[in-house]
Amino acid sequence: MTMTPALLGALALAAAALAAGLFGVLAFGRHARMQRSARTLDHALKERMPAPAATGTSRDAAPSQRGFLGALGRAGAAWLDTPFGRVAVADEDRRLLERCGYVDAQARGRFFAARVAGALIAPLVVIAAGHGAAHGARFMMLLFMALSMGFMAPKWFVKRRAQARQRAVSNELPLFVDLLRLLQGVGLSLDQSLQVMIGDFRNVLPVLAKELALAQAQFATGRTREQSMKRLATSYENEDLAAIVRLVIQVEQHGGAVQEPLRQFGDRLRETRRALLRERIGKLTVKMTGVMVITLLPALLIITAGPGFIAVVHALSGLHR
Repeated sequence: MTMTPALLGALALAAAALAAGLFGVLAFGRHARMQRSARTLDHALKERMPAPAATGTSRDAAPSQRGFLGALGRAGAAWLDTPFGRVAVADEDRRLLERCGYVDAQARGRFFAARVAGALIAPLVVIAAGHGAAHGARFMMLLFMALSMGFMAPKWFVKRRAQARQRAVSNELPLFVDLLRLLQGVGLSLDQSLQVMIGDFRNVLPVLAKELALAQAQFATGRTREQSMKRLATSYENEDLAAIVRLVIQVEQHGGAVQEPLRQFGDRLRETRRALLRERIGKLTVKMTGVMVITLLPALLIITAGPGFIAVVHALSGLHR
């Protein structure tokens, strides 16, 4: 039997469909076995968590635990500790997910499912779009490129979102320091200050407010202040944020006046931002110089040297007469 490109495409499609079906059967089978223990663990955690924190957490987590995405996340989470799961969702990917605010196992499970689905769907799209026209080494190269891009697309999306949240944290940090200094100055405790920022300043601190809410929920379940805010200090790779977290932990453990250190820290943050803005303005000036040379210099030469050039042409033409 001759192996034509159409036959190769059909065999690849059948193998991909068989692999997808096998993956689905195994995943949902393992999910069914773990469902009862997961419900028991969730019930125990909800009973241990205080009422306000549990209400807010369950409200935020409920949409992701219901429906198709919830089932997909639980099915993918069952594969995270397998060798293939550790390759598909490596430590770097898990740090990126935490930086994006996806801290639960279901979010990592959805990321795993997205990578597997992309790696399966992208080659099928190439096969369907080819209609048997592609063949040989070119066809195999297209399939490999499609598989690679489908597998890497979820990571590219997560990485872009993580970079955006890093920039948002850098922009929100000076306001966070000023608000913390103001709330501490009016006599509120550290815990009350954080609760006020989580509840009343969520619109102006969208990223930091969510991170502080997660830290407060962990603190309410029995973790220490240092343990609950460790992820906030390390996930975003921001030295200023790590310094603020260390200051908050020090005040929580040893007490003391915090208004003056926060004022000095806020002044240093503003000076750093001014220096950064000056650097950006300097770079923009250099870029605008090139734009002005390309766009304005030809017009300036035409206006200034054009009449003289026309006069010289007319004079030379008169001499030939």
